[in-house]
Amino acid sequence: MATLLLAKYLITPLDAIDEAALLIEDGRIVTTGSRREMSLPANARIVDFGDAVLAPGLIDLHIHGGAGHDVMECSEGSLAAIERHMARHGVTSYCPTTVTAPVDKTLHSLDFLGKAVTNNANDGSRARPLGIHLEGPFLSHVKRGVHPSKLLQPASLDLLEKMWEAAQGRVDLLTIAPEIEGALELIAEASRRGVCVSLGHSDADLAQSRAGLNAGARHATHTFNAMRPLDHREPGLLGAVLTDNSLTADIIVDGIHVAPAVVDLFVRAKGLERSVLITDAISATGMPEGIYSLGGLEVRVHDGRCESDGRLAGSVLTLDRAIRNTIDFAGVSLQHAIRMSTFNPARVLGIEKRKGILTSGADADITVFTPKGEVIRTIIGGVTA
Repeated sequence: MATLLLAKYLITPLDAIDEAALLIEDGRIVTTGSRREMSLPANARIVDFGDAVLAPGLIDLHIHGGAGHDVMECSEGSLAAIERHMARHGVTSYCPTTVTAPVDKTLHSLDFLGKAVTNNANDGSRARPLGIHLEGPFLSHVKRGVHPSKLLQPASLDLLEKMWEAAQGRVDLLTIAPEIEGALELIAEASRRGVCVSLGHSDADLAQSRAGLNAGARHATHTFNAMRPLDHREPGLLGAVLTDNSLTADIIVDGIHVAPAVVDLFVRAKGLERSVLITDAISATGMPEGIYSLGGLEVRVHDGRCESDGRLAGSVLTLDRAIRNTIDFAGVSLQHAIRMSTFNPARVLGIEKRKGILTSGADADITVFTPKGEVIRTIIGGVTA
């Protein structure tokens, strides 16, 4: 049976529609428009959300866990708990993100996560994994963050192949430091396989950064964090990220990783079309303060900060909160903040025709918001979470 959703507004997010109607059938969007102009089917089930806002389901490109669990636990129950937690906060699709770990553990995790992406079961209560994000082990020792130095690896096509095979080719994102030995060859090969290569955890200078872009990189990971600070004579990777219009970039807007004024600077520099919101959330998200795990690393959570050995170690941010923070910090509209967490990340992955947008033929992944950006309902594949 077709379902007709009614709401005060609909954000596509490239456009906005007043007094909106959206028709769903068989997990797909049939049509959208103003209810005054649409021919409403007589036999459809009608759900009226009143003064609410219909928007695409949120997409998180960088998330390690939540609800007390980590994506590298390799447990169906753990992954289900994480996915249900995300769905409650409006996320319908995500990239489970690894952290640098012993190679055998990484390969075991990739095998589990690759199967999860392939199976992609949906009962309407769980966010769906799109593809794996490999954060590590090809990172800078200088800007490794909490990634264990002894477990970092040189850029290796052989190791990339092993990881690719373990994940059954379900790798969508790869974060790498372009200055490490062998990085340019690895970037070129990963790009050839259709992976979005993202520059991050890097102490690269500007020339090394541009070499990475020329090799095929086209995104940047948690901008400002784990990067050489911007210098007016040697701008480094940040100089490339903030000035290259061919590059998309993501940012953690929790008010801890990046100051509000710098979030404003980031949005001004990258523009509404190239800015992406992520959470970098860990297992502690949605949980009380205490000690939690990030891929086997011990992380202490206190006052909203996640720290391991005095270093920031992910966040307890949710993507709906990131949207509201971006509105406050950068002065953007709800529509534009939603774009940064829907259409823009979908475009990073090359799936913007079916995800991150409310248009005919797209997947019926929908988040229903209040006008202030609070989640009312999450609909995944046409099924209400």
